Amino acid sequence: MDSERHPKDRLKAVLTLPDAVLLIVSSVVGSGIFLTPGRIADLLPHPGLIFAAWLAGGLLSLAGALANAELGAMFPHAGGDYVYLRRAFHPLAGYFVGWLSFFVIFVGTIATLAAGFAANLAPWLGYGDVGVLPVAVGVTVALSALNYVGVRWGALVNNVTAWIKILALLAFGMVGPFVGSGDAANLQPLVHGATQVAPLTAFGLAMSPVLFSYLGWNSTIYVASEIKDAARNVPRSLFLGLLVCTVIYLVVNAVYLYAIPVSDLRGVDNAGEAAAGALFGGVGGRLVGGFVLASILGTLNATILVGPRIAYAMAIDGVFFRGVDRAHPIFGTPHVAISLQCAVTVALLVVLNVFPSSLFVSALDYTVFAILLATMADVAALYRLRRTQPDRPRPYRAWGYPAVPFAYFVACGAIAWNLLAGQPRESFVVLAMAATCLPFYAWFRRRVVEG
Repeated sequence: MDSERHPKDRLKAVLTLPDAVLLIVSSVVGSGIFLTPGRIADLLPHPGLIFAAWLAGGLLSLAGALANAELGAMFPHAGGDYVYLRRAFHPLAGYFVGWLSFFVIFVGTIATLAAGFAANLAPWLGYGDVGVLPVAVGVTVALSALNYVGVRWGALVNNVTAWIKILALLAFGMVGPFVGSGDAANLQPLVHGATQVAPLTAFGLAMSPVLFSYLGWNSTIYVASEIKDAARNVPRSLFLGLLVCTVIYLVVNAVYLYAIPVSDLRGVDNAGEAAAGALFGGVGGRLVGGFVLASILGTLNATILVGPRIAYAMAIDGVFFRGVDRAHPIFGTPHVAISLQCAVTVALLVVLNVFPSSLFVSALDYTVFAILLATMADVAALYRLRRTQPDRPRPYRAWGYPAVPFAYFVACGAIAWNLLAGQPRESFVVLAMAATCLPFYAWFRRRVVEG
């Protein structure tokens, strides 16, 4: 049966439902909620529009989660959307999305997080801008080594960091307005004048950092073969994890705006540190600055854990580089895939560092454009499988089908078009990276036929 494990998959099912939920929380809540609000406020200088953007991001992610929950329950395998597109359309379609997910989405996300971490840590170490690249490379290598030596070690770090994030951010949201100094008038107006402040194109561009901040809501679909009772627990983990993250984001943004007027929030590099400084003074700002670094580390670790499973899944189907399908005989991890992901991320950091704009912003837009393409492909796979395989057992069926998935597809397409027009360099890099899969696919397929 297709719902059974791949016969060549040697990864063990060791993750529980709490592990899976906390993997999503740790994957999602990282640098975005701290480092992107300044850019969002610059594009949408209106409290109501800021809340609308974050809520829209949560609803869009939920719509995507509904589709992925059905697909993940049908095919609880390693590799996520690579598997879905392969089954729905053609092995080449799965390979294209798998290549895009591994080399662009996950590698790009790791590069973005590492760049954000380094941009905040390097000044503390006295290195300035010249230290951003070395620090970003160093943290990528170190966390890759941690995940190399065992999935349980990676999951343990995820669980601890996720609980720290949940408790710390909720405490910040509940205690800050009562203890610190702020002004509720900063939250006004919520509705009046919103349409005059920013055009629709600005809202679309603002969705790039918002969606980046929600990135990771689907992380459990990639490690489904390592989750116990995956057909039930993959959908549950998607909904529970996303609910926690959306609540946290709305609460924290309310505190930001309570602490800092929108005019002062515009262009701020670290909104969490700035808001804590405004509420509690310099000591509070420094404490939150340290928490931001710890939070990014947790998300980096989660992303480094998940990404290699895509390359591993393609390799066990024979359409990737030799050896990437290996599981370490002692640690039980896809160690070759982890090493490959680390090497490609370091190369991307070096390439993006030569561009004149911010390393963090370049990596962010590069990653989000790829995410939009991949999630649109997931929705297309859902429609295709509903039509071609209507009798296949579905432990979960997407709520709101067909209207909700269609609305998600259209919204993602509009945002992707907006990014293509507004950030063409990063978007074309994504398309070029995706196109590189074609000669490799022909080579791998020929090798399978001949072998």
